[in-house]
Amino acid sequence: MKRSFLFQITIALTGVLGIWNAQAQKQNDDLLNAPVDISKDFENYENTFYFADELSDFDLATGKGTVTYKRYAYQTRQAFNNMLVKPDSIKANEFPATEYEAAPKLPFEIQFISTRSIRIKMASGPQYHNQESSLMLVNGTVENHPELWKGTKTANGYAYTSVHGKVEIVAKPWHVKIYDENRKLLTSTLHYSDVQNTYTPVLPFSYVRRNNDYSRSYAAVFTLQPDEKIFGCGESFTEFNKRGQKVILYTDDANGVQNETMYKPIPFYMSNRGYGVFMHTSSPITVDFGKYFSGANKMMIGDDVADLFLFIGEPKDILDEYTGVTGKAEMPPLWSFGFWMSRITYFSEQEGRDVAKNLRKYKIPSDVIHFDTGWFDVDWRNNYKFASERFNDPVDMLSDMKDDGFHVCLWQLPYFTPKNTLFNEIVENDYAVRDRKGNLPYEDAVLDFTNPETVNWYQGKLKHLLDQGVSVFKVDFGEAAPLNGIYHNGRTGFYEHNLFPLRYNKAVADITKKETGYTLIWARSTWAGSQRYPLHWGGDAATTNTAMAATLRGGLSLGLSGFTFWSHDVGGFVTKSPENLYRRWTPFGMLTSHVRSHGEPPTEPWEYSKEFLNDFRKADNMRYQLMPYIYAQAKESSEKGLPMMRALFVEFPNDTGSWLVDNEYLFGSSMLVAPLFEDETERAVYLPEGTWIDYQTNKVYKAGWHTIKAGDIPIVVLVKNGTILPHIKLAQTTKDMDWSKLTLKVYADSETTTASGIVYLPNEANSSHVTATKKGNTFEVESNPLKGKTTFKTDWTSK
Repeated sequence: MKRSFLFQITIALTGVLGIWNAQAQKQNDDLLNAPVDISKDFENYENTFYFADELSDFDLATGKGTVTYKRYAYQTRQAFNNMLVKPDSIKANEFPATEYEAAPKLPFEIQFISTRSIRIKMASGPQYHNQESSLMLVNGTVENHPELWKGTKTANGYAYTSVHGKVEIVAKPWHVKIYDENRKLLTSTLHYSDVQNTYTPVLPFSYVRRNNDYSRSYAAVFTLQPDEKIFGCGESFTEFNKRGQKVILYTDDANGVQNETMYKPIPFYMSNRGYGVFMHTSSPITVDFGKYFSGANKMMIGDDVADLFLFIGEPKDILDEYTGVTGKAEMPPLWSFGFWMSRITYFSEQEGRDVAKNLRKYKIPSDVIHFDTGWFDVDWRNNYKFASERFNDPVDMLSDMKDDGFHVCLWQLPYFTPKNTLFNEIVENDYAVRDRKGNLPYEDAVLDFTNPETVNWYQGKLKHLLDQGVSVFKVDFGEAAPLNGIYHNGRTGFYEHNLFPLRYNKAVADITKKETGYTLIWARSTWAGSQRYPLHWGGDAATTNTAMAATLRGGLSLGLSGFTFWSHDVGGFVTKSPENLYRRWTPFGMLTSHVRSHGEPPTEPWEYSKEFLNDFRKADNMRYQLMPYIYAQAKESSEKGLPMMRALFVEFPNDTGSWLVDNEYLFGSSMLVAPLFEDETERAVYLPEGTWIDYQTNKVYKAGWHTIKAGDIPIVVLVKNGTILPHIKLAQTTKDMDWSKLTLKVYADSETTTASGIVYLPNEANSSHVTATKKGNTFEVESNPLKGKTTFKTDWTSK
């Protein structure tokens, strides 16, 4: 086939500039469900570009106006054996010229959600579709509160101010500039005139019109400042700081935790300069955080509108504001914070009963037993029925386990193979996603959660199992909703693919809450808003040191994306975990919000050496004795949109070093955890400002870098000076814990005279703050806010 001269020139440019051509890498040439990289459309010179140029008109009272866009195309010029590429303004190419806009004036609107939250809405053309409420927003919509910001006309445009920030709108050249309460510029939209002082062709705030189908997508381009750092974007396993990276936000079965694809992409990030951004769309997104040009943050959004929420403040403020818009996590039941025992897979009732018996026999505290892919007649063939030949009486088994303090979790997925007994029913009743012809896009039937009848059918299957005594479902997969599918609501997979995990999470969480009274799932895939339906785990990690470290990075990034609760497969998933790795990974798992051992067998601690069994038990005992601290921190975190496992800078935003650390974390507000990622007994640990006390040895450390030996449990854990950690007497299940007697362990150096902590009792509405004062050689609680419900015994551990 003969190629055009322009196509050949473009391919040549690819080698010089490292820019791909969308025609050379068409989407349908990729592997099935390969992440969609929208940036290709912005790097295809055959397309037409419209740069936001000036504010045409604006109403200060309503925050509504229009922006004029100028039309550009990329042109090439040879210079000393090098091909240069620059955008040049061009005339309209439509006929007749009287009918179409060469420089369109398009809607621009600014809203104010709170004194810290700003919303910018842009459109690249008329919006004729039905404006349905957004599943990503906690109430479907977000209210505008313009009264919270004072608007004024300025010499160059307009300005709005609140107690926490300032927004400046410059009319020509068009800019929206965001300032903090001290009037420091945080970020600004990027205009073409801002990049005339470089030979590099930098895309400004604009939209692209694809010349192959006239569809449009936005590039919301903002400035990046020197030393600016970016965090979040979901459960990202690449380098913690996203500055200098290109991140594709498209749900994908990542097949591990050490590559750039994500089970849990979230269109949200935060900057160390004091702002966060939520890209409110379900379309594919590619964000170039200064990878191509170090001063430009290019949010290339598949959507033909740009709907951006910007939040001003410190990390805690930003997370609180973002989760105020998209929802905060509900508080899971107490038993879910216990240890979950699993492998892939327990095949029979007898295996399950044997595991329960051995957990108690070997005194491994535990609350959940998970049956993975093998509880059906055929392994992996999900039909919501226990295999009759291998489960004599599942109802009796579930009842007996619950009596012994075990809740049962069951695996399932939303895909149905042709051999599945439910396949024909799903297809005949239109419960599955269709393609353009009305067939199935894949060999499997994929449940279409945009169809209310599908949701009712699906929830009916889960209800039957909940009625039998099941406590929670593993919401596995969900990353492969057909991109070329036509969904019941009339939309294509371009907009429904990323929303599929959220719809899937919601369907399971809703029926679970309706039947049990609590919200709980164990899910792998997500989108913005999924944090409302805890909890999620980290996917299929390799059984290696690097996978363990990447698991932590992914969990920290997800926590900075609005997720309070998160877990992972302790020891890794893919092969049998080496004993030494499993030993070091176990306390890391025990000091995250939820903990599960899962993967290729053996995963049960008694299947390893006697020494390993003892070490596993010690780490598990530590968690169960710490349960009052874990439970209270969970309550506080869920109410504030904070992660249980949080980056150091969440608590210490003014400590510069805290923004550089990605191999340790804070568990709740007061415990600093540094796992051992290599076969060593000590490691370098960075301690933020203040004084820290070793949880195991009681040694006292000041801020800065230290080489610290792990204690008897192979992990480094330190407690912030002046902290009360509530503990409880060891029990083998949370059901048997005695909450009427708590021990308040005080971590304080010799110079500290007061200490404080949080206590949250089961069935209480709120958590309570407890303070102890030093008296002689002890600390005493002068006022018990939970008098009559629990008693306190204090133990000053750091004398």
